[in-house]
Amino acid sequence: MDGGKTPPRWLPFLVLAIGLLAISFGAILARMAQAHGLPSLAIATLRLGLAALLVTPLALWQSARTLRALSGRQGLLTGGAGFFLALHFATWITSLEYTSVASSTALVTTNLLWIGVASYFLFGDRPSRLMLVGIFLSLSGSALIFWSDNQTSAPGRNPLLGNFLAVAGSWCFSAYLLIGRRLRASLPLPAYVWLAYGSAAIFLLLACQGSGTPLVGYAPAAYLVALGLALGPQLLGHTSYNWSLRHVSPTFIAVVTLGEPVGSALLAWIFFGESFAPVQAVGFVLLLAGIYLAAKGEGR
Repeated sequence: MDGGKTPPRWLPFLVLAIGLLAISFGAILARMAQAHGLPSLAIATLRLGLAALLVTPLALWQSARTLRALSGRQGLLTGGAGFFLALHFATWITSLEYTSVASSTALVTTNLLWIGVASYFLFGDRPSRLMLVGIFLSLSGSALIFWSDNQTSAPGRNPLLGNFLAVAGSWCFSAYLLIGRRLRASLPLPAYVWLAYGSAAIFLLLACQGSGTPLVGYAPAAYLVALGLALGPQLLGHTSYNWSLRHVSPTFIAVVTLGEPVGSALLAWIFFGESFAPVQAVGFVLLLAGIYLAAKGEGR
């Protein structure tokens, strides 16, 4: 799927839809892992570490020559992508300890705002008018979800801290996508995924060592949930996003991620009984309308 041929126009959108579905389970599985006693930093480390280990055989088999010829610039960019990916998961998963799933996912997916601004100033990317309308609708929907969640449910022990951590996670994920856009132009997907996930896992391992966070001694169920995070949201979800970076803009990918609060809030209602208010439904409609318009704008 990562060869030199240009895929059909519809394929990146289908891949992103599958990735979005997988990623919507991320907050749910992270909450389950926390319920089994795993610290948030350990969850992030196991998620990325297991994902890197699982993709190692494919990366070495398909991209060994590319990895041996890796330039110093590519290595630095990969390290930067891994650093921001590690920060993204460390801050966002921790936010779930303090605020609700709906608030956390709504805020962490505001990265399209930061990507749109950064892409314009750094790369000269000018989004179409239709995409700008889609961005506006999506941000409006995200704000409604956040406001409604704060009004109708107990957000957690420290919602201000949790919400700030979610926004910080959004900044970090924006940087990760922007760096990845440059790397994906010169690296095959298995090599990029292995390097990005592996370097992020190393940064998180160092953070665990520095903070005294253990990675062993938990219940088997906790490790099964961590494996589920690595296989589903990480490998299937984020790898879908990484593959799509070669075929659509990072701004559009950021818009698609705004569908995550819709899926995550529905799943949180099913699994955890978190409230689901009418105003949230309006926000979800705006989110989906924004994603549709952004897709139309991307196709022009």
